[in-house]
Amino acid sequence: MRNTFINTLCDLAEENQDVFLLCGDLGYSVLEPFAEKFPERFLNVGVAEQNMIAVASGLSAEGYNVFCYSIGNFPTLRCIEQIRYDVCYHKANVKVVAVGAGYAYGALGVSHHTTEDIAMLRALPGMLLCSPADAIEARLAADFMVRRNGPGYVRINKSGEPNVHSCVPHEFLPGKVLWVKEGQEVLVLTTGAITHSICLELTRSHPDWALASVPFIGNYDSALLVDLAKRFNQIVTVEEHQLNGGFGSSLLEALGDLYSSGQLPHMPKLRRLAIPNSFIAKAGTQEYLRNLAGLTLDRI
Repeated sequence: MRNTFINTLCDLAEENQDVFLLCGDLGYSVLEPFAEKFPERFLNVGVAEQNMIAVASGLSAEGYNVFCYSIGNFPTLRCIEQIRYDVCYHKANVKVVAVGAGYAYGALGVSHHTTEDIAMLRALPGMLLCSPADAIEARLAADFMVRRNGPGYVRINKSGEPNVHSCVPHEFLPGKVLWVKEGQEVLVLTTGAITHSICLELTRSHPDWALASVPFIGNYDSALLVDLAKRFNQIVTVEEHQLNGGFGSSLLEALGDLYSSGQLPHMPKLRRLAIPNSFIAKAGTQEYLRNLAGLTLDRI
């Protein structure tokens, strides 16, 4: 996923002379194509992620569309003050790209477990969050963020994720869902790379359930949510993020607002499947930590 995103960004930079890429002393074997092709629009700022966001904001003020690339927590949690004041407050054209969503860097321990980023960043005014499910969505996310003028966050997995889509979706916009599997009664909504494992689980254990990927978190299409609530008796959200404040919470908020305003005739039964609100102080593979966190439909 990360290679696809950067390679797509590299291709788009050919036609978009304002695209600038910053990194925090990483990306080796991933960022070289961009750095070699556009040395005047690439800068490794070193292990100084807060400074990276500040530099990005300055470049944005000079007319650049800046992408800041680093591992999980480092361009997000470490930089939340700079993102709030330098990027969102000034509506700067800066996109934060965090590689290693959830437990992708699980072997490195809690310092590299990216499990609170959605909750923190979706609270910031003007910030648009995108969490691609596979390489196809990652390519579309790069294209969308290059065309978008304003703050953005892209949460991508580390590498090697199987595709969940058999073809390129026709529509990739905030507020929409991308259907992966048709079904009845129960709808599973996922965001991010965990979508593939949930798809496999549904095929094996719940073949009659529907599945859709939700790459953009927040800014939901109200008419779409009303339609989904009418079509399905139960909605299940799945995310590789803590329960508090994540994707499931954003959907619950949106449905609650529609119900209280009278646009939704009844509240659907919604179950949120996410990481318990506690640290898992163990190191291991992404799959191992997902299992420890109980990210499986067997919990439903």
